[in-house]
Amino acid sequence: MKTKLSTLLFLGVLFLSGILLPEPVASQKCNCARGLCCSKYGYCGTDDAYCGKDCRGGPCSQPAPQNNVYVPGIVTQAFFNGIFASAASNCPGRGFYTRDAFLRVIRDYQHFGRSGSVADSKREIAAFFAHVTHETGHFCYIEEIDGHSKNYCDNSKTQYPCKPRKSYHGRGPIQLSWNYNYGSAGESLGFDGLNNPEIVATDPMVSFKTALWFWMENAHWDFASGKGFGATIRAINGNECDGGNRAAMNSRVNYYTNYCRQFGVAAGDNLMC
Repeated sequence: MKTKLSTLLFLGVLFLSGILLPEPVASQKCNCARGLCCSKYGYCGTDDAYCGKDCRGGPCSQPAPQNNVYVPGIVTQAFFNGIFASAASNCPGRGFYTRDAFLRVIRDYQHFGRSGSVADSKREIAAFFAHVTHETGHFCYIEEIDGHSKNYCDNSKTQYPCKPRKSYHGRGPIQLSWNYNYGSAGESLGFDGLNNPEIVATDPMVSFKTALWFWMENAHWDFASGKGFGATIRAINGNECDGGNRAAMNSRVNYYTNYCRQFGVAAGDNLMC
């Protein structure tokens, strides 16, 4: 690359005069100048579309949690044990999925289960664990059954190229799938999702982090805005919607309404997608 002498002289004057050029801010997909926010879609700006709930870097201005709900007081050990109660004693998830790991991870997700009213918080927690229960078979499975035989490589997502001999099948509490989800989760959470997708099934902390990451990226804000449980089904597995797999959709809804009853709240409207 060639640089004109006049440009070099101009930069030198700025440096000697003490005028600082904007410094880039590294973030998930942006390299924004200082003072600009990076949106989850990879663009820089300053208004709410960039600095609000979809902000992923820079001076984000996400709204503070709306209540002081104590999530561990809702997600009790008894509640956790109740999910495990329907799983076989030899399930690989036993000893891997723990309440302690979940509680340690949610420290980094202050908005989870703390948006809206106390009832809203309980509904969100019920919704999250309804999907987890369905996806993992009551915390039984760490990996998708026969996942290695399925192709979860989307070559159109060139930002996250699939690596040889790596499988991006479902792993973890919400069964993280596809190369682009592993790549994006890895960028956000600090692990090599494309070269080491296996870590989601070997490290309980990373496993729960990917589940909370996916939930907050794709389901939390829609649910908090009142779109209902059905919107979360569409976010997690839209193939079940619009008659695609009514049995699976009903399974998720049944877990959700059951957990809402346990928490003493109404399930709300728009249960199906």
